[in-house]
Amino acid sequence: MISAEKVAALLKRRGVLDGTPVYLDEETQMPVPPLCEFGRYLSTALLDEATLKDYGRVIGRTDDHLAELGSDVLSASESDLVSYRDHRTQWQKKPVGASVWSRESFVLDDFYGFLVDRKILTRRPARVAARGRNALAPRVRSGMDIRHLTFEQYRYFRDVGLGGQLPDSQLNPTFRGWSPLRDRAGADIALGSGTRWREWATVLLPEIGLWPGMPGGGAEFLVQACAKYGKPRTAYVPEDAVASADLFCMLERPEIVRRAARSLERKARDLFVVGEVDVAGGRVRGILDGVVREYEMSAMDAKLRRITVFEGEFGLEALTLFVCRGGLMPGADAWKSYRHRAWTRMTTLADRTTPLLPRRRWRWHDLRHTYALRLLTYLENMMDGEEPDLRARRRRHRSYLTGHIRHNPLLIVSRRLGHANPETTYEYLQYTDDLINEFEAAFSSWIGDDEASYADIASHAISGTTGGR
Repeated sequence: MISAEKVAALLKRRGVLDGTPVYLDEETQMPVPPLCEFGRYLSTALLDEATLKDYGRVIGRTDDHLAELGSDVLSASESDLVSYRDHRTQWQKKPVGASVWSRESFVLDDFYGFLVDRKILTRRPARVAARGRNALAPRVRSGMDIRHLTFEQYRYFRDVGLGGQLPDSQLNPTFRGWSPLRDRAGADIALGSGTRWREWATVLLPEIGLWPGMPGGGAEFLVQACAKYGKPRTAYVPEDAVASADLFCMLERPEIVRRAARSLERKARDLFVVGEVDVAGGRVRGILDGVVREYEMSAMDAKLRRITVFEGEFGLEALTLFVCRGGLMPGADAWKSYRHRAWTRMTTLADRTTPLLPRRRWRWHDLRHTYALRLLTYLENMMDGEEPDLRARRRRHRSYLTGHIRHNPLLIVSRRLGHANPETTYEYLQYTDDLINEFEAAFSSWIGDDEASYADIASHAISGTTGGR
């Protein structure tokens, strides 16, 4: 009889990671060998759980479509895969765009490359295009979908859509939103920090400075596990954005926590109950699965953060800043629903004083684009003054790249955004010449209700370059 310790050691060494795709035959409910082997192969690629699930769904959808054609992934021809591509991009109820299909075609190419390498197939069903390019991939590389908000648009989104106000700034008596201060704080932090959704929506109370004994003001913390590709960088949240979060913590969060405390007590065995928070060291220590664990906050992924709690005034409460009705951190679907309901309110209440609204709903990521464009424009003007000639501006950027790397606005913004390649940030340049430049007070009054601190953000970004970050 094998002991519990040996079972735990075996699972630790050879257990299937969370999110690993597993494919079962519909009739026998037995694993489908080539598909499950590929799922196991993906799990060794250090992909996060969400990415594993997305890639797994791609193969599952492909297999389902091929089954409708009387084929399968092992006997599929190039025309079968082209049929699947056309189905996804043209004929299904909601066709996907070029960026989504580009990702799916990459997964299919990797899948058939895996089958060939393992000698399961002798060749790929789809030809290899020039320079080894995937023939199923879009022919034209799509650029970034950069969408940004003007000052009026942002305040309308934050105050009317999320905050429950009328366009004239009066209280909306028909507002049925549940936690407007939380949603407003989320928008302010997203805009003020320029972080991705997974980075700002999972922030912990000690990270943002809302923890007993911390001095207050702007907050600076390291993001890693929740960052894209796990690339570490320092995130800075300005004082006004922290104040917006503090207002939520004072007026709304306690009631949410109080109502959910009893439910969390019943779930305590499944939670990471923190007993010690080392703010200076950036570490937490507590009990998870009956074992004492210690983690660096930056190394805690979104899944672990969601179940992290501590003993508060009313009992167990989440260590994350943002909480929902269940007392734990809202997930991606929850934040999506907050944004969709906000859009419905904005369009319903729109009148002649309403700023121009785009045809497509704003995304949380659009606040990151707005941050990048505002900061880039401000740094350019601060360092060189306004330059109306686009060609002169581009010559100036080339000059910075060769002679002033540490003070180049483009590279400063690139580091702040955590872009792996400055070329990604370069795409923002074409947007710094539109109407967004016509606001003289480039960084005033965006966050909070008093004077804005975007100039402080820019100053902090510049000073950060001298510190080696």
